[in-house]
Amino acid sequence: MNFNDQDDNSEHATHSAAQRAAVASRTTWVSVAVNVVLSAIQMAVGIWASSQALVADAIHSLSDLLSDFIVLLAGHHSRKDADTDHPYGHYRFETAASLVLGLILLTVGLGMAWSAVQKLESPESIPTVHVFALWVAGGALVAKELLFRYMLRAAKAVKSSMLVANAWHARSDAASSLVVGLGLIGNLAGYPLLDPMAALVVGFMVGKMGWSFGWDALHDLMDRAVNDEEVQAIRNTLEQTPGVAGVHDIHTRKMGDMIVVDAHIEVDAKLTVEAGHNIAVAARQAVMQRHRVLNLMTHVDPANRPDLDHTVQSTHD
Repeated sequence: MNFNDQDDNSEHATHSAAQRAAVASRTTWVSVAVNVVLSAIQMAVGIWASSQALVADAIHSLSDLLSDFIVLLAGHHSRKDADTDHPYGHYRFETAASLVLGLILLTVGLGMAWSAVQKLESPESIPTVHVFALWVAGGALVAKELLFRYMLRAAKAVKSSMLVANAWHARSDAASSLVVGLGLIGNLAGYPLLDPMAALVVGFMVGKMGWSFGWDALHDLMDRAVNDEEVQAIRNTLEQTPGVAGVHDIHTRKMGDMIVVDAHIEVDAKLTVEAGHNIAVAARQAVMQRHRVLNLMTHVDPANRPDLDHTVQSTHD
């Protein structure tokens, strides 16, 4: 018999979604402003100073603008209320956005690397860059690192994986600007090959980060479970609920930044159905109040006599 009280912690969940959306909007618009200015300056100076690495960094900044607007779109859709077609809400829109971000980064990185390889095949065509390009790369490095720290702090405050992904996207920009700066120094020191080599390294960095984000998001869309520590914390909360004699068969799956949980709890076999139901409701409320759980489906078993059609497990799948 399944017991699942419908009086959930929806008010708390709605507040959290609204808070994440507000933070996503604020940090993303800051990122948009920074990237508009940086990409324009880097592109103009990169072309004028004959630096492929600086132009590559400008393209990277332009890709940030596209990813920023994806984040804004995801934030708008993910905070929509649950409906008939989406009874658990629209939280996975964030996960889908993270997947798109990963694909964008991967594509941009591969394109940058390919362009750099073509340049390296014709070393005689590589000009000496203007020193002003180095100053622009240094300024971009400082701006992007500050942007990363600001965005990551905000993302961790609301525990949003999509915003964390976007923050690390900004950090990849800072790292790429550092590589670009080193390439420009080498070029100015008489080693022109270092400029396209820097562009090649930047391309690989961007592509690697895109693959990582996309792969993680893909697994989340395939109902990946949360880590063992979080499962154990949920188990502890269930076991501490008065009336719960045991817990088994805990299964979790991610729903955006929230978690959906199925669990079997054991109660005294002599209790009435109503009493068992009340214990299940109390256990569910305790879990949803203490953890980032969107919904908990409980199955009540008599203590020491779990259902024969369920295998008792000590860990999640």
